[in-house]
Amino acid sequence: MVTLSKIYTRTGDKGTTRLVDNSEVRKTDLRVEAYGHVDECNSAIGVALALGGLPARVVEMLGLIQNELFDLGSDIANPLDPAPKWEPLRIEQPSIDRLEAYCDELQESLPVLRSFILPGGTASGAQLHVARTIARRAERAAWRCAEEHGFDAVGGVNPLAITYLNRLSDLLFIMSRAANGTEQEVLWIPGTDREKPTAR
Repeated sequence: MVTLSKIYTRTGDKGTTRLVDNSEVRKTDLRVEAYGHVDECNSAIGVALALGGLPARVVEMLGLIQNELFDLGSDIANPLDPAPKWEPLRIEQPSIDRLEAYCDELQESLPVLRSFILPGGTASGAQLHVARTIARRAERAAWRCAEEHGFDAVGGVNPLAITYLNRLSDLLFIMSRAANGTEQEVLWIPGTDREKPTAR
């Protein structure tokens, strides 16, 4: 368990921070950017929960996901090490399998999509769309981080952390549909099929 007796430390005032392995990096480091987006995604999910109105099963799923996103942030912030001094927090395949099972479970009760959906609907459903787009941004940032640091056993990035973010964005889209219900869904009408707006 982590003990936080003091929130500010002044140690980052010169633009550096420490990773989980205690190595010092610039705050512009791609690892820092990636786990910062993960933190933002988690916060967006928190807003969706605070808005209320989500199905109980979705709330239950999101509670676990918020905890796993802390694990994931720690994972990205901890370069791979074949002989770590302590057991690191790492995203493993069962967590990804669980997200896929959640997707399948929620999808069963939803009608087949005939078009893309415009983000919106209920407040909590719309906020899940925001969380979805942040998860995608976190995934892109994690890929940039991996392109710089690789997937090597020494100093690399755990590829399953990136896979988790990919799957999470899919799940958040499905959750937004479950939150909104079909009556709140507004489908995208391509420009070729829309009535031309009249000039005013």
